[in-house]
Amino acid sequence: MYADFGLLTADEEIGADLTELFNYLTTGYKPRRKYKHLLVAPVSLKDSLIDKIEREITHRENQKFAHIQMKMNALEDADITRALYRAARAGVRIDLLIRDTCRLRPQLAGLTDSVRVVSIVGQFLEHARIYYFANGNQPEYWMGSADCMKRNLESRVEVLVPLLEESIQLEVRSYL
Repeated sequence: MYADFGLLTADEEIGADLTELFNYLTTGYKPRRKYKHLLVAPVSLKDSLIDKIEREITHRENQKFAHIQMKMNALEDADITRALYRAARAGVRIDLLIRDTCRLRPQLAGLTDSVRVVSIVGQFLEHARIYYFANGNQPEYWMGSADCMKRNLESRVEVLVPLLEESIQLEVRSYL
């Protein structure tokens, strides 16, 4: 049985982004502008996640709160994994909730001391993908379809959408 999240929004900018994405998928017409809110693979998603990981490193170096949580089925993309290793070496707290493959080894002395990995295998196929970045106490939450797998980030159309409303962020926070 699948366990997943859904999001309904009346946000006009997110709606415009989704309309543009839908039009691209149904007509093949390539959009000219960047999405205002969505992170879309294979266009911007991977680079954006790496940028967010690097931003947490900078926050940590500047003595600000730095924390990354990712919930997904698999972490196997080499570039994302390398970025997370850099973050771990910098002392960023990293919590990964991974159902299947995880290429990041936690609790290696001097390398990934700040990393915790929890496997969530049970009667439900945990399908929700959630990404949290503390962002120096200005938290960002993202959810969507993408695992951190090379095929999801480079060869498929996958989307992450920001969770902008504080009430939804608090609900997802409690879930994580």
